[in-house]
Amino acid sequence: MRALLTQNRDFRRLFLAQLITNGADWFLMVPVLALLTDLTGGGFWGGVVLAVDTGVVALLLPYAGTVADRVDRKRMMIVANLAACVAVCGMFFVRGHWAGPLAAVAIAVLASAKAFFGPAANSALPNLVQPNELSAAMAVAGSTWGTMTVVGSSLGGVLASLVSPYVCFGAVAILLATSAALSWGIHQPTQVAVATADRSDAWPAIREAMAYLRRRPRLVSLVTVKAAVGVGNGLLVAFPLLALHYGVGAMGVGLMYAVRGLGSLLGPFVLRRVLNRTEWLLPGLSISMACYGVAYLGVAAVDWFPLALLGIFVAHAAGGGNWVMSAYAIQRSVPDELRGRIGATDTMIAMIAVTASQFVAGLLVDSVDTRMLVAGCALTTLAYAAGWRFATRRIARGDLATA
Repeated sequence: MRALLTQNRDFRRLFLAQLITNGADWFLMVPVLALLTDLTGGGFWGGVVLAVDTGVVALLLPYAGTVADRVDRKRMMIVANLAACVAVCGMFFVRGHWAGPLAAVAIAVLASAKAFFGPAANSALPNLVQPNELSAAMAVAGSTWGTMTVVGSSLGGVLASLVSPYVCFGAVAILLATSAALSWGIHQPTQVAVATADRSDAWPAIREAMAYLRRRPRLVSLVTVKAAVGVGNGLLVAFPLLALHYGVGAMGVGLMYAVRGLGSLLGPFVLRRVLNRTEWLLPGLSISMACYGVAYLGVAAVDWFPLALLGIFVAHAAGGGNWVMSAYAIQRSVPDELRGRIGATDTMIAMIAVTASQFVAGLLVDSVDTRMLVAGCALTTLAYAAGWRFATRRIARGDLATA
């Protein structure tokens, strides 16, 4: 893994661009959630902002994935980061009586830009490494989200407490510009070929990807597995209120998100052996889903903040492993000319689940006991995990190689 970062210049630049973009995302989000809780006195608008963030991404991903297969992915990453940089400026207007709606609009614009960066970066990665390096590259790249959730959430929570959320917004704009500069320095081609036919009409390309999925049940199982964690993700809406319950404030919100990121960072490395054992993959995915639900049931039951942090860490170690295991299997199975669309579909399904969960949790967060809400989300994940395993138990072990 170290050789990838030290010897492969283009992979290193892509890794750092993803690292910074993901860090900027959480460096922004934690201060926004803390700010909205302070300005509105409740958790409703925080839930709306989280749902808007994931919902806009989910809606745009099919088109963004198609664009990633049809235009230069390097250019797409640069434009997406610069557009996000401009969108962040809208966060400086989140003040006063209209703070909630203004934050939702600004996050919607930012999420629109973010929706195009992810498919471009993810589908470019296999073209920057050798085939025998893909497993390690996926584990390293998969760690970017977890790493920067730790760093971004921690720093965002600390700065929001010590200085001002608006200082964080300015820092995010600088970080996104830096990510665009790193992407500009990638020299290797980011795709095998750029399609030129029918660029103006994305829908036939999307239908082609859907037809490819329908013929491959094993691949369908892989693109639906991330939704298990997604349907329970509404519990993130409760983080600011849990922090109030424990008396730890904005810094506590940052700590909870940081521990969440640390689990997501370490989980893929702990479960990496499963990536190379086809017969372990589906059982491993089922176990990881169940661990997420059980861990959050524990969080709902405890009344000591450090123990709650431990439960959050375990839950997201399982969730992070789940994400990378399924993403690696998809990357290995899908040809380059479809990789952007299939990868975007995979993320879209997860994001739809996250959006629905966060929207429902946002409606309930001010009227339902916070820990009951967390327990309900955890039980929803467990129910999905059981249903997914029942539905996929008959898929032959040997299908993955030809999925």
